[in-house]
Amino acid sequence: MTVRLRTAGLTVEVSAVGPAAARWTRVVREACAGQELDDQGLGGPGPSSLARAADIVVTVAHGEPVGPSARHRLVTRGAWTDGHEVILQDACSSGLDLVLHAHGARLQVVAHPAPGWRHRALGLAAPDRRVLLHRAALLQFPALWWAGVHGRAPLHVSAAMVSGHGVVLLGPGGVGKSTLIGTLDVATGAPVSDNLCTSDGNGLQSLLEPARTDAGTGRRMPHGRRESAWLRHVDGVAPDTLLVLRRGDTPDVVVRHLDAATAARELVGGTYAAGELRRYWAFAATLALATGRGPAHPPVAEVAELLTARLPAYEVRLPNRAGTTLEELLDRVRAMPVLTGEEAWRP
Repeated sequence: MTVRLRTAGLTVEVSAVGPAAARWTRVVREACAGQELDDQGLGGPGPSSLARAADIVVTVAHGEPVGPSARHRLVTRGAWTDGHEVILQDACSSGLDLVLHAHGARLQVVAHPAPGWRHRALGLAAPDRRVLLHRAALLQFPALWWAGVHGRAPLHVSAAMVSGHGVVLLGPGGVGKSTLIGTLDVATGAPVSDNLCTSDGNGLQSLLEPARTDAGTGRRMPHGRRESAWLRHVDGVAPDTLLVLRRGDTPDVVVRHLDAATAARELVGGTYAAGELRRYWAFAATLALATGRGPAHPPVAEVAELLTARLPAYEVRLPNRAGTTLEELLDRVRAMPVLTGEEAWRP
């Protein structure tokens, strides 16, 4: 059975063959978080998307581990290319060997499960962790790289549409980005992502993942959170406001203007500090070396500078107590005076 989804601004089509096909299909459907596309390219409970050909086609095969032949040259340890296909053994430490072909505007990925004893032990000791590695190798990292070939960089941010406005949230892990996204009223707001996006410096596209909250009932995630499906979701947004979140010993929310250089530094630093992307940088560099396509180093800093140069940025200090909603934060931001000239850059 084939599963279709939108992620990183791309349409991805995934199928599995062999005795374990049903299990791999469940893994992919769970990653869709209720946003699987139907045969016409229409989403589930969220806004519809137009039918379109898949940008990335992924097949989970059933067979032996793959390796290089005499025609392949070494790219780096565990990676080879013959100029047309790329072989990655144990991609992202997932126990999956990947064979990738970039054909014009389409990327084809064939995944061969080849778990060693370490992967089997991880499956017993930390099954949820192993599923995250499978998602990264099958869906997330190929989509991030293919988006990068088309000029977009990964960003560790949350994003949402709130009453017609596109909002970007950034800040350290645990500051409350996902919690704020979870406060959206479905009548006036829609989440884009609570963790990762891609951007070319203009729009933002969601890297599709389940929502992660303390109140979730699905798969257990780090830091005590659990996953759940999105009740409403949009896969992209044109942002107009950037909020840098902090936590502090303040009785109420405190908002102040933030200069572009500081906002860009927060955006770049937060992206490189994100554990979710730790394995991605080597993945992207390897494919760039092997194919000659896309940047060996994603233009995170350049994209951050483009975004922060045109978006008003604010530092938001949140009280340690819970209860503030994203819409309330935006009301506070809109009440701030509009600064012009040199005033706009004063801390």
